[in-house]
Amino acid sequence: MKKYTEMTKDELKEELATLEAEYKRYQGMNLKLDMSRGKPSKEQLDLSMGIMDALNSSVDLTCEDGTDCRNYGCLDGIPEAKVLIGDMMENSPDNIIIYGNSSLNVMYDTVARAMTHGIMGATPWCKLDKVKFLCPSPGYDRHFAITEYFGIEMIVVPMTPDGPDMDMVEKLVAEDDAIKGIWCVPKYSNPQGYTYSDETVRRFARLKPAAKDFRIFWDNAYGIHHLYEDKQDYLIEILDECKKAGNPDMVYKFASTSKITFPGSGIAALATSLNNLEDIKKQLKNQTIGHDKVNQLRHVRFFKDIEGMREHMKKHADLIRPRFEAVEQILDENLGGLDIGSWTKPIGGYFIGFDAMEGCAKAIVAKAKKAGVTMTDAGATYPYHKDPHDSNIRIAPTFPSVENLKQAALLFTLCVRIVSLEKLLQE
Repeated sequence: MKKYTEMTKDELKEELATLEAEYKRYQGMNLKLDMSRGKPSKEQLDLSMGIMDALNSSVDLTCEDGTDCRNYGCLDGIPEAKVLIGDMMENSPDNIIIYGNSSLNVMYDTVARAMTHGIMGATPWCKLDKVKFLCPSPGYDRHFAITEYFGIEMIVVPMTPDGPDMDMVEKLVAEDDAIKGIWCVPKYSNPQGYTYSDETVRRFARLKPAAKDFRIFWDNAYGIHHLYEDKQDYLIEILDECKKAGNPDMVYKFASTSKITFPGSGIAALATSLNNLEDIKKQLKNQTIGHDKVNQLRHVRFFKDIEGMREHMKKHADLIRPRFEAVEQILDENLGGLDIGSWTKPIGGYFIGFDAMEGCAKAIVAKAKKAGVTMTDAGATYPYHKDPHDSNIRIAPTFPSVENLKQAALLFTLCVRIVSLEKLLQE
């Protein structure tokens, strides 16, 4: 297929007329398809239905240390849940607090605590003239929403296939003590599916921030979310690297079982240094007497151990992989060689990152919506919803059925082609 950028004006017009007729056909189908958020499909949720049978009214709800899970206690989680989630996160149970169902909630609380009471004796952020955060972008919109909500100034750091631009990260944190943190999705990142390289992780561990209360917010949401058995990304463990580099307190590491069992009723956790844990527990004991221990026990009895969890994730991969491959095939067949877009081909996680021609993303998403396909808002992958190039679009393949997904992907590629042709004809 000829590149659009090499076509004459007449060829572009002829192609546009053909595609617009096809678009009208789609509009007449009254589609209602959703590719907007990285939600598990019904089939994925069905995989975890056995967790509902892991406990019943006749079983013993006492955990290993003798705690009755029906009662108060265990501020930081029951021991066997800390072992299971510790293995999932590649951290010692001693470095873990088990929370409720949402890691996003834990991240919000972590920022809120720093705002009101400071970190390990440092000045509360709310008493400072300026607080800033680094935001590798494209990135996770809900991360940016937290810092925006608290009035924290967000600074864009470009993402690369190896992770954030570390030259920029190192320079900024060393020069400005108002920079208090950085958001990271280090494995199968949202939205591009990139995994930080060994060198990137080591450079994070060796950072020399001007602010003594600077923290890396390491959201390892997709740590065991592989698509393939025979090709998987590997991520160096950040807490261990920070300890080696003499920065043991610099990381808050977050994870959850939201996309492993049920998003609304999984368990979330934070892993960090013993100093940070002591600091966090001072606040936590005023907030709760303990999170849902029955749910923690339910997860342990269902999975039994990390091997049980890994086997469970292979079943997730079997459902998700065909969806990713279907989208990638449609992108290749309909946009490959046209010189009007590029996309990532991740081997794990929940998203595909798509980059349209500059200035086209909002128009593509709007056009898709008019024909019945809802995508994540263009710009959402940047702080303040401001994509400087108006090019990045997040594709979320997991939730729709394979049949609906193929239809949505075909319509998406049609919208990309139409908007790109319109742009080229305007130039």
